[in-house]
Amino acid sequence: MRRWATPWLFLAPALLVTALIVLLPVLNALWLSLHDVVLFRPRLRPFTGLANYVLALTDPVFWESLRHSLVWVVSAVSLQFTLGFTGALLLNRAFAWRSIARALIVVPWALPSVIIGLIWTWMLDFNLGVLNVLGVRLGLLSASIPWLAQLDTAMAGVLLAIAWQGFPFFAITLLAGLQAIPDEHYEAAEIDGAGIFQQFWHITVPGLAEVIVTSLLLRMIWVANSLDLILVMTGGGPGTATQTLPLHAFLTAWSGGNYGQGAALAVILTLLLLGVVVLMLWRRRET
Repeated sequence: MRRWATPWLFLAPALLVTALIVLLPVLNALWLSLHDVVLFRPRLRPFTGLANYVLALTDPVFWESLRHSLVWVVSAVSLQFTLGFTGALLLNRAFAWRSIARALIVVPWALPSVIIGLIWTWMLDFNLGVLNVLGVRLGLLSASIPWLAQLDTAMAGVLLAIAWQGFPFFAITLLAGLQAIPDEHYEAAEIDGAGIFQQFWHITVPGLAEVIVTSLLLRMIWVANSLDLILVMTGGGPGTATQTLPLHAFLTAWSGGNYGQGAALAVILTLLLLGVVVLMLWRRRET
């Protein structure tokens, strides 16, 4: 009995903290999603069953937000991964001031999201934005563009900000994976006559496979749940052009005061992410 109980006793503090900060909020969100909880009448919390979920799935704004979330996640993670992989390959090569470059690349990742949102809002400003000023002076733009105020450019503006913020995560993670690949593999491939692209495809990519899958999975979850940059830069606008599902749930709960409906949206998002994670892990195991 003591032999069986000892490991659980050592794990008990960590399990207790996990239950308090993870399990209880999840259970509370599930409870809220099954009740009609409105801020303006807090004492009345009638049980409504799946009514909040039915209302969410029949709301056109939900499907629009879900479509925006899909564009947001796929575009942001793709941009971050491409920039990060390129940065990792460059930082893995020997050059002067490499240590300084490796330290500076962390800066976007270390800055708070609110600061990054304010910086990029200023850079995309219609009158004083550096992108508009340089674009007009270099002849790339005929006139200044209200990037964050137009339906067809608002999402692109926010994507630029999150791509700049998140690419250091991939750069640092993939750089660590590159340094774990033995140099002897590249030397042997070079002796056998393999070119740079052949070495990249047959040595670098397989050597980073596990790191790539794990980093993509983690970043996908983070980006899918993020709403701070959008909230700071556009607030979901113009209209609902940049309103993702997490932001829709946030605005429903806090701005609209409907906590039950907001919790239902959050639960739906969690189930969608869980399904994608299970699918990715299953496909990875199959390969």
